[in-house]
Amino acid sequence: MNRPTPPLNVLLIEDEALIVMDMQCAIEDAGHCVMGDVASVGQLSALDLPQHPDIAFIDLNLAEGSNGLDACNLVKQRWSDTYVVFVTANPKRIPVDFEGSHGVIAKPFTYSGLMQTIRYLSEGICAPPPNSSKPPNFVAFGNFGSA
Repeated sequence: MNRPTPPLNVLLIEDEALIVMDMQCAIEDAGHCVMGDVASVGQLSALDLPQHPDIAFIDLNLAEGSNGLDACNLVKQRWSDTYVVFVTANPKRIPVDFEGSHGVIAKPFTYSGLMQTIRYLSEGICAPPPNSSKPPNFVAFGNFGSA
């Protein structure tokens, strides 16, 4: 797999507009690009992007009765190299054996905590292992960030 270089292209899959705005501000303040946001698996299915996202932040409970696990599966089918990080108030609802995601950020989160996590993720995606310490609000899955 070719490693992306900053700025990262980010996809937001979240149905709460205020959370989308907060995340978009933090991502752009960190120098990355939000290439799109959707609120449901149906909207994700219809999404046409000019290039694949480097990372997708996905909520577990989405609009239209859809869920983040299905969104993660669809992201991995469409863009297999995309890193997936769940952003949820229910991190224990992610099955222990669930494949395809690289970690979880628990809600509620702070702006500074999100900025630390974005920096850590960027380092781990672009030039692993990350130079920064793992933020306390981020739980990494599998071997995220290893070289």
